[in-house]
Amino acid sequence: MTILFDGQRNWGFRIAWKKVYYTYFKISLPVRWNFAATCIGSLPHEDPVKAVDLVFDVEDLIPFWPQLPNRNFRENMYAQFSVHLPGIDIDADRKRITVDLHRYEPFNFYEQLINENLDFFAFLPDSFAGFFEMMRRKFPSSKTIIKGQTTGPISTGLQIFSTENKPVIYDENYCEIVRNNLNMMTRWQEKTLRSKFQRTIIFLDEPSLSLMGTPYANIKWEDAIAWINDVLEGIEGWKGIHCCGNTDWSQVIETNIDILSFDAYDYGYTISLYPEEISRFLERGGVLAWGIVPNNEEVADKENVDSLVQKVISGIEMMKAKGVDEELLIRNSLVTPQCGLGGMSEAASESAMRTLVSVSRGLRKKLELEEAP
Repeated sequence: MTILFDGQRNWGFRIAWKKVYYTYFKISLPVRWNFAATCIGSLPHEDPVKAVDLVFDVEDLIPFWPQLPNRNFRENMYAQFSVHLPGIDIDADRKRITVDLHRYEPFNFYEQLINENLDFFAFLPDSFAGFFEMMRRKFPSSKTIIKGQTTGPISTGLQIFSTENKPVIYDENYCEIVRNNLNMMTRWQEKTLRSKFQRTIIFLDEPSLSLMGTPYANIKWEDAIAWINDVLEGIEGWKGIHCCGNTDWSQVIETNIDILSFDAYDYGYTISLYPEEISRFLERGGVLAWGIVPNNEEVADKENVDSLVQKVISGIEMMKAKGVDEELLIRNSLVTPQCGLGGMSEAASESAMRTLVSVSRGLRKKLELEEAP
């Protein structure tokens, strides 16, 4: 029997047939994200127990392990992902990360890399308190996906300096070491998260992509894309990039990402400048993570759930008017805060997370969507 899908109007039959097909061939059905909610990474807490308690207390939130930069400088995201770099000096007093490019010894690093010794690149407890606290917990059965994060190669390379005060991203050899280190740390992270969760999301945090094309980031886009892909290589779950500023999104989605996380509150209109590229991204299964909840307390006080829901709806209508498929856009969308919540007070960060979940629910109700994963 031949089954023709084009023109087939019996949608119930089509869905049932697809479920049989995907089950038989052990292929996962595409996820309908339907504005599910998660966070970017940082929280303002110094106590990892309180931070993880909050993550689990907020219902309908895809859990994430919290980065806690207010604990000490070693919890700063650039310091966290520099701990295994050869010759690295993490100066907590000066809040600066440096390396003497003339005197570091890369041999042991490359030996561990060649042997694919992921455990050598494991997170360190004194730099990742939120991660280890979360991994100590028993996860609720209702939670089926977990989100992690790694600092991206462009931002990391621009925030580690040589003793001559030049970002190491401009040193070909050390830039390669940075990328390999990030890849191995990310793979170790995903492996560890998957010991408790089958499904994972990993974001590369790349705020410095907003500097591309300026004197502060004298880097070709073709190099940036290749370097990001180097870090993403071997990651099995969903892979995303988060940039909380404006950049050339058409270039960013040329990387091997599944999720594009952007600041929809301040820069939502910028996504609509690339309707053809965004359409292709969505059609290949790409997901947009709308950073709609403000992470600035003064701004947050001026908004409410309804106003934030309407901002997302307006963004959808803007993209629909430019030819982006509305159904595909809605299905392949998440919501997040604009950026990390580490700069807020603890009370305000909790309020932002609860507002986020309410926005997620509000969008599903307004658009008559099924539950998010």
